[in-house]
Amino acid sequence: MTIPLVNLHRQHEHLRHEMNDAINRVIDRGDFILGTEVQAFEEEFAAFCEAKHCIGVGSGLDALTIALKGLGIKAGDEVIIPANTFVATALAVQHSGATPVLVDHDPAGYNLDPQLAEKAVNERTKAIVPVHLYGQPADMDEVNAIAKRHNLAVIEDACQAHGARYKGRRCGGLASAAAFSFYPGKNLGALGDAGAVVTNDDDLAHWIRSARNYGSTTKYHHVIRGFNSRLDNIQAAVLRVKLPLLDEWNARRRYLAGSYRELLAPANVGLPVELPDRDHVYHLFVIRVRDRDALLKRLNERGIGAGIHYPQPIHRQVAFGRGCSIPGLLPRTEACCDEILSLPLCPFITEDEVATVAGEVIDWVETHLPGASGGRTSARTIAVPVG
Repeated sequence: MTIPLVNLHRQHEHLRHEMNDAINRVIDRGDFILGTEVQAFEEEFAAFCEAKHCIGVGSGLDALTIALKGLGIKAGDEVIIPANTFVATALAVQHSGATPVLVDHDPAGYNLDPQLAEKAVNERTKAIVPVHLYGQPADMDEVNAIAKRHNLAVIEDACQAHGARYKGRRCGGLASAAAFSFYPGKNLGALGDAGAVVTNDDDLAHWIRSARNYGSTTKYHHVIRGFNSRLDNIQAAVLRVKLPLLDEWNARRRYLAGSYRELLAPANVGLPVELPDRDHVYHLFVIRVRDRDALLKRLNERGIGAGIHYPQPIHRQVAFGRGCSIPGLLPRTEACCDEILSLPLCPFITEDEVATVAGEVIDWVETHLPGASGGRTSARTIAVPVG
């Protein structure tokens, strides 16, 4: 693609020497599993999230699964999640032995609707997993209030929200635990799969440290039936190079999202809503438009790497069949799956590229949705340093 959805090549060229030095340190030391870099990254990321503990694991899915099991979620339990999320949220619940309970998202945004979540609570409900979808925090005050009323655990799915804030507090420290993914395309991405659990609970942190390493904190002594899910030391070294730049990169994402918003204002497309008291970090910039698939095809033909997050909701996935509980209708989720479109966005996209993408969207809207656009607007050019 001429303008990819996420330009990792530019990011990594920018940091190539620092990453090479970090990787070479690991090779020189030879501590590849749970080594020096993992410990240092865990301390640094916990501090970044304003939390007590970070435990590095193999992926975001592992982080969610192990956190749920560490909080006692088991077969026969139910866990409430938003229907509008990546499949890993539901998979983690199933891997813990519990049943995912799908509820629709808030009409103002794309995150879990707290009112619908509370209606779904019953005697089997043991936890809620709000997802900070696309980089905007869920309504954590309401979710935590529901959890307190019903004695439920809360696990943040923060896999798209590195550095986001809710009422001034970082995602990662807003619940019993939080799960992060460091998949390469994330706001903070490794060079492969990687993840972490962040928590303020000392006992939970101790359990997860053991669980990720075959149930052992002392070699060959296994106190629980654990997993092999350890953050790779080389990936931790790379993440340590990137972490100090994350706030700057997020600011750049917010700025570019503002440029998109201004450029696309005349067009009849749905734009992201920034809710009060939340710092959206725009892991994705998602618009809504009629006849979305035709627009996606046009953009891809023009070399623009737009995408769909996500084209098929969980309850329509073959892998789940009857493995989910759906206590009510899901009209918002089903409607948005046919209309949402993610436009290219990352800290290393240029103003000209944003203007090009927006121009293609407006051209298509004017051609295919007559009367849907109110005229052109020009791009603002404001110098913003990139990392």
